[in-house]
Amino acid sequence: MFSNISKRAVRNVSRVATQARFNSTKVAGEFSSPLNRLATAGAAATIGGVTTYAYLNSTVMADASAEGLHPPAFPWSHNSPLSTFDHASIRRGYQVYKEVCSTCHSLDRIAFRNLIDVSHTEDEVKALAEEIEVEDGPNDVGEMFQRPGKPSDYFPRPYPNEEAARAGNAGAYPPDLSLIFKGRHGGADYIFALLTGYVDPPAGVEIREGLNFNPYFPGGAIAMARVLYDGLVEYEDGTPATASQMAKDVSTFLSWSSEPEHEERKK
Repeated sequence: MFSNISKRAVRNVSRVATQARFNSTKVAGEFSSPLNRLATAGAAATIGGVTTYAYLNSTVMADASAEGLHPPAFPWSHNSPLSTFDHASIRRGYQVYKEVCSTCHSLDRIAFRNLIDVSHTEDEVKALAEEIEVEDGPNDVGEMFQRPGKPSDYFPRPYPNEEAARAGNAGAYPPDLSLIFKGRHGGADYIFALLTGYVDPPAGVEIREGLNFNPYFPGGAIAMARVLYDGLVEYEDGTPATASQMAKDVSTFLSWSSEPEHEERKK
């Protein structure tokens, strides 16, 4: 059922995206290519998909499907057999992960050194690593101690264990994002659609208190609230931090973090 809805939603993307771009504020040249139009077109695709979903399924309960609405397919640069990741987007996506996502979600498979020559210089990575404190030891007297982070250290976890994570999130367990790209059907398309797909539930759909409606999440009811809003971060390269731009960038970053060897295979 949801796959049919998705196909209809995708057919409406061009018309809705054109209007969305017309109404948007953008830097000159920001949407001069299909790749740079991804963020705006993606937001429009979400609107089109959700509108179709609501219209055709106004009486369907949020848990009626185990799959969720299938996300539209977006023109990611790294999907091409001969293309690599957008490294500027990876850098911005890391900033979104660090300032927004890392408060709840871990990224266990990535060390700071993985960023070197991908999104940051070696000196920048050393500085980033030194911002954290890492327990090390034992020392000469058998005691553990705290030290500044090193590039070889992995990204810190937001919680010491699963119990603490659930206690801090009303019983929900925020998943590690290391393999989210591979672990969800649709990969980056799913991540982007999920982050930009929060809407009010259609008439007749009841969402339990503490949950949020997102048609792209299996079952439609998700514990994570919307987290991306325009201007939430300030990009150092001057890129306007719209919600859709941040979703595009963090989706690119998480795609890369699932396959950091991707660039080497394409050399």
